[in-house]
Amino acid sequence: MTTLHQIEKVINNIEKVVVGKRKEIELCLVALMADGHVLLEDVPGVGKTMLVKSMARSVGAEFKRIQFTPDLLPSDVTGVSIYNQQTQSFTFRPGPIMANIVLADEINRTSPKTQAALLESLEEASITVDGETRVLQKPFFVMATQNPVEYAGTFPLPEAQLDRFLIKLQIGYPSINEELEMLRRIDEGLMIEEIDSVISTEQVLALQKQVGEVLVDVHVKTYIVRLTHATREHRSVELGVSPRGTIALMKAAQAYALIQGRDYVIPDDVQYLAMNVLSHRIILSTDAKMANITVEHIVKDILKRVEVPVARRRLTTS
Repeated sequence: MTTLHQIEKVINNIEKVVVGKRKEIELCLVALMADGHVLLEDVPGVGKTMLVKSMARSVGAEFKRIQFTPDLLPSDVTGVSIYNQQTQSFTFRPGPIMANIVLADEINRTSPKTQAALLESLEEASITVDGETRVLQKPFFVMATQNPVEYAGTFPLPEAQLDRFLIKLQIGYPSINEELEMLRRIDEGLMIEEIDSVISTEQVLALQKQVGEVLVDVHVKTYIVRLTHATREHRSVELGVSPRGTIALMKAAQAYALIQGRDYVIPDDVQYLAMNVLSHRIILSTDAKMANITVEHIVKDILKRVEVPVARRRLTTS
């Protein structure tokens, strides 16, 4: 089975229960294949849980869900060591973060202390409990959700945590035809439980390895760096994209190129992903906020102003 065939099978499998959201499915796969994570900001009921569950089932991965609440403790996420009187020793009970694919639902409803419990796992794929570091099993993918409308009782994610998500996206409401198709499938009894795995986690790891082998020409690398530097120099930006964001944009472009059946990145890949990879890493100045300037305006402006390199298939990789 070719790489492109594997990817297409996963997308088609997810589309059995997630109707009309191919772009969003592809972006989630970009994050998974680039060994990154997704922050999904959208209203309730648009299929966020369905998307991540169907992805987990499609790749035969262990799935866990964490429902974040104000009283959730860090140990409820990472796990805890419990003293066993019979053996007179401590036994570690793993938390839900120790799974292949994790849904961190309404992550902004829990305290900053519990949010911080995710930092190590998102960046280093490991957790530290009682001074002992445990490496998480790969593939490890987190999709965190938050409601953009209801802010009462929430704790906005700090910049350091936002920066650890490779991609931020929205699913959005379906069209009339898509919603009718969704109802038709429900009538036919097509449920998430009927989704079977079409590839294995070992194949996902192989895809992640292939992503790292996708060629990024030095001119495309320069283009990526100029885009992120432009965010730091923009007059309406207080805090621009970090070097981690530069790396994220390159890795995402490599994964997207692989999804498109190419073993090299072109500038179009970078432009296509720039909004989803960069927007949540930019903090606007106070004047920009008062002038109703949005992060989306900033990214679009930068994409217009930064010169696009002439695409050439194979050059140096230095």
